Amino acid sequence: MSARASKRSVPVTAALLRRWQIPQPSEDADKQDRGIALVVGGAVEVPGALLLAGVAALRAGAGKLQIAGPRSAATALGVAVPEARVFSLPETGEGFLDKKAGVRVAECAGQANAILIGPGMLGEDAIISFMEALLPRLGGKQVVIDAIALSALRRSRFRFTEDMQVVLTPNSAEMAKITGATKESVEGDPRAAAMTVAQDLNAVVALKGPETFIATPYGEVFRYSEGDVGLATSGSGDILAGILVGLLARGATLDQAAVWAVYLHGAAGNRLQRRMGPIGFLARELFDEVPAIMSSLSSRGR
Repeated sequence: MSARASKRSVPVTAALLRRWQIPQPSEDADKQDRGIALVVGGAVEVPGALLLAGVAALRAGAGKLQIAGPRSAATALGVAVPEARVFSLPETGEGFLDKKAGVRVAECAGQANAILIGPGMLGEDAIISFMEALLPRLGGKQVVIDAIALSALRRSRFRFTEDMQVVLTPNSAEMAKITGATKESVEGDPRAAAMTVAQDLNAVVALKGPETFIATPYGEVFRYSEGDVGLATSGSGDILAGILVGLLARGATLDQAAVWAVYLHGAAGNRLQRRMGPIGFLARELFDEVPAIMSSLSSRGR
């Protein structure tokens, strides 16, 4: 199922997702059949973002998790997420990933079905070198680009070819950096901003905000408006990106994974809001809600 290009945005609701089912593993499937998600990023100051995104990918149903982060944090990440295989990456003296790390990630990505780049990365100059080394080596892969890694796309420096399927997950400030516009102009018409970047870069764009707009390069636009203010908390974007890469790993299409991830993320926040109050819940509490929400939307779960 796919929405047709329209001047109106398609509301993202539970009813839409029940009609647009994500791939379900067969009864005799193993973890390999649900795909491998590779989460790339981190810096010595914020290695926990990789944990949040990685566990979210598993909660979304990925069969295997790989994490690639700074060498100084690799052992701690391996202990904190024992379900993951952890690759250690070269880092600068400041603890940022550098160009050599980009080459190393490309070497590690061979078996991955979907790759998330960005959680916890710091150092914009280092990131641009890292992305310039990595992106040309990821042909044939499904890739989610999140957080400060999006700065490498400034002024449409990349236009992705058909053999590299990409989802971008910017907030309004990150979108302004990509386009060269102001944050205020992006917030003034987020639907148009998402559509323009989706077409210019040949990528699916999930522009996060009070309403989240998901745009495809082909003119389709979806709108999610059921989220709550409590989602605006540290680490929340890492959870969303992790859910998205997990859904891609298990076989969802780019637009389907983006729509489902945005809904699952918002619905998880709404569950916590009802139980705990509108603000004060933690990002790491979101991913535990995801499996039950997915089950409630599955044709098997009804």
